[in-house]
Amino acid sequence: MNADPTAPVKALLQFIETERAFGATNWPVPAKGKIADKAAALAALYEERKGCLACALGTTRTKFVFGAGDPAARLLFVGEAPGFDEDQQGLPFVGAAGQLLTKIIEAMKLTREKVYIANCLKCRPPQNRNPLPEEILACNPILKAQIDIIHPEIVVTLGKFAAQTLLGSDVAITRLRGRFYDWNGVKLMPTLHPAYLLRNPSDKKLVWEDMQKVMKELGIA
Repeated sequence: MNADPTAPVKALLQFIETERAFGATNWPVPAKGKIADKAAALAALYEERKGCLACALGTTRTKFVFGAGDPAARLLFVGEAPGFDEDQQGLPFVGAAGQLLTKIIEAMKLTREKVYIANCLKCRPPQNRNPLPEEILACNPILKAQIDIIHPEIVVTLGKFAAQTLLGSDVAITRLRGRFYDWNGVKLMPTLHPAYLLRNPSDKKLVWEDMQKVMKELGIA
């Protein structure tokens, strides 16, 4: 009999939500070993949470934007929240910022199909406003379960909200970026968000410096 692919997902979500019930806001993800069928586990997580109403954004979204890419990716990108295009299509980073992210990934000698892309929030905030603390808290169990299932070698956070959320920090992204941090045994590299780069193209060189460090760590430099 095949093992239930939802079992590790349910166990992880139960752990995180138990921690949250006791007031934890930046809980660790328990070491659980590698999940054999990552695609099935991610699919189970999606089915478990696609109707999420843990915060008010669940009532205003068009589509639940879970994430996309290779379930066994060595590299995982985490952004802030879906925008208009993402909300319409149900896919992360498909608008103008997503097109720039695709160029960055291709410059790293990779493709979107070989990495995994997700956001801190799975639903679009109205008018693309900044995520609220309660929204980040509500979505944290889903993001952390995704990372635990995929278990990438490196997580690249895009922008301040993703970096501050995973690192439990309020330090500015300009000070956080450019070096690796340990996140439950996974290397985490904060960098600037592609949407910021569209407004400040001169800072693309900073992101490329960060990505070169990631490439070197992955052995693809």
